[in-house]
Amino acid sequence: MEKVISGIQQIGIGIPDVHKATDWYRRNFGMDIKVFEDAATAELMLPYTGGKPHDRTAILALNMKGGGGFEIWQYTSREPQPADFDLMMGDLGINCGKIKSINVPGTYDEMEAAGLDILTPLEKNPAGDYNFFVKDLYGNIWQVVKGLDFFKKKTPSSTGGVVGAVIGSTNIEKAKTLYSDVLGYDEVVFDMTATHADYEGLPGGDHKFRRVLLRHSEPRQGGFSKMFGPTEIELIEVLGRKPRKLFEDRYWGDLGFIHLCFDVQGMDALKEDLEENGFPFTVDSADSFDMGEAAGRFTYVEDPDGTLIEFVETHKVPIMKKIGWYIDMTKRDPKKNLPNWMISALRFSRMKD
Repeated sequence: MEKVISGIQQIGIGIPDVHKATDWYRRNFGMDIKVFEDAATAELMLPYTGGKPHDRTAILALNMKGGGGFEIWQYTSREPQPADFDLMMGDLGINCGKIKSINVPGTYDEMEAAGLDILTPLEKNPAGDYNFFVKDLYGNIWQVVKGLDFFKKKTPSSTGGVVGAVIGSTNIEKAKTLYSDVLGYDEVVFDMTATHADYEGLPGGDHKFRRVLLRHSEPRQGGFSKMFGPTEIELIEVLGRKPRKLFEDRYWGDLGFIHLCFDVQGMDALKEDLEENGFPFTVDSADSFDMGEAAGRFTYVEDPDGTLIEFVETHKVPIMKKIGWYIDMTKRDPKKNLPNWMISALRFSRMKD
């Protein structure tokens, strides 16, 4: 089977209180569809957890406007650790998650009225589109960007799910080997080296940066590709200072953005492509793993600066858990979208007050 990349499935967020965070994201970002909640032991991530398995609880939340989900992740066998320094833009790792909005100025007004910690003015990015940056309750920074596509337009929130990430790099051309050549982000929306007005207010945002915004020219295919929609990767390289690794001397799952996860089919073909380009799997569940209510195979690679990228080949998807309705993805054409009505049934898993 050839590789099929359906889109960004989720961004992983290490937090200290999984239920408090889930409620905050539901109320403020509209991430109100609970796909699963699972408490288990992370036994396969030993290269990134000090060589020992650790217990954790994870919740995957989606937004019916589309985009990827939030994998909200909490250690339960140890205290999750913060970095021992303050993040500055351009540090190595995921600096910001990107969430889409149906109306960026309107979302800015809503979040300002709600008292959220907005870091930057409403400003245009180098492509000429409005965007702004906001902190969540644990200090993670989110960029609100113009949505290019929506699965459902009429939802409780003006924002949708994850459409990408801002990733710190020491060598953008080298990083493009992974993001452009393998993952298909072949369209350069902008490539600008300057100080940037829309970074004013961000930590370290007054430095000079090379910013490269990448999108995929070919529409994504696969079961949930309509739900995930078009996505983007923004690589940033800070000039005039040496960036630090955000997870230096810490574990995967500690506080902050822990990974960016892609939904794929044809994992073996993807493995071959990645290895040919110098990105071997550092973790591979190989056989089917079970996350309680979802099953499949997951793998990890590191980008050239150590940022963790996850791939999940989903075998079983819960649609309506209450009646035991799951989809066996192994029996479907890997390039074919699931019917809209079927994905829309996820709304029955909406979390409410």
